Amino acid sequence: MKAMGHIHTKPGQHDHTISGFIIRTDGDEPKVLLHKHKKLGKLLQFGGHIELNEDPWQAVCHEILEESGYSMDQLKIMQPKTRIKYSAVHTKRHPYPVNYNTHKFNDEHFHIDISYAFITDEEPSYAIAEDESEDMMLLSRQQVIELTEKETYEDVKQICLFIFDEVLSKWEPVDTAEYN
Repeated sequence: MKAMGHIHTKPGQHDHTISGFIIRTDGDEPKVLLHKHKKLGKLLQFGGHIELNEDPWQAVCHEILEESGYSMDQLKIMQPKTRIKYSAVHTKRHPYPVNYNTHKFNDEHFHIDISYAFITDEEPSYAIAEDESEDMMLLSRQQVIELTEKETYEDVKQICLFIFDEVLSKWEPVDTAEYN
């Protein structure tokens, strides 16, 4: 799928984005998988724009597959143990994000990002899309702390630490098929 550019291009406008932090749990300790963004040159979670014909869940599913090679059936999404659980008749239920923020993309443009946390104990089944970065790193909690501002953004570090410190121990893994 071809990456979509900014929908809103006037100063002060916001585009909606989606992102996913993938935590590998198959080693001695959990590690977050980040990739080096081709344009920004920094380690980031996987994600992109929510396209006009997508809802947030559809967007995160396609972005994760394109950028990491993981299909949703290889991942569990982390969800609060206490959450609304209902059978939606007239609505589509979405998972709870680990973070929901607005950040400056450049001096005149903003992104509103919905971030989810996923866990897996396996390697990705698919190849990374041709135009995506294949430069990836698995990082422990301590390695995330040691990342510099040149290597990643402070908010990415803080979200990773929240996932390591709170989400992994207090939330529960849920089958991603629950949200299809």
